[in-house]
Amino acid sequence: MELFEGLITRRSIRKYTGEIIDEGIIRKIIRAGMYAPSARNKRPWHFLIIDDREILRKIMEIHPHSAMLAEASHAIVVCGDVTLENGPGYYKLDCSAATQNILLAVHSMKLGAVWLGIEPREDRIKAISNLLELPENVLPLSVISIGVPVMIPEDIPDRFDEKRIRKNKW
Repeated sequence: MELFEGLITRRSIRKYTGEIIDEGIIRKIIRAGMYAPSARNKRPWHFLIIDDREILRKIMEIHPHSAMLAEASHAIVVCGDVTLENGPGYYKLDCSAATQNILLAVHSMKLGAVWLGIEPREDRIKAISNLLELPENVLPLSVISIGVPVMIPEDIPDRFDEKRIRKNKW
């Protein structure tokens, strides 16, 4: 898949076959996340691979929009380490870039994924941190649900909006 095509055709996929994806593929997907840009190349991220059905079920209890985890092969929890970030709040930017790289890598492999936001919801941050026994310096930013898609949408909505572009000044 050509890069620009992948950017334009990526969609949030919420329906999976339930088929299990090989962990080698999951690690390759995480590798893509680790190649995201980060402020001063600090790379303050940590990635938790979740394939335990009970943990996935508990995440569904915490996150109100995570029902797709019931059929997902895996979830990847993208976390930021505040002791590694460039400055206060930078892990959010860096880990968002890593999350996007993961979503694009999944799409390039003809798999499906959806970004489940944890940040900025304090209740979700606390509940996911407790569930996964994260150290105090590591905060969850996103949960990415990954699975073999039931279908991949072929329609490409036109999201380009000329009204959102300015040149030189507002």
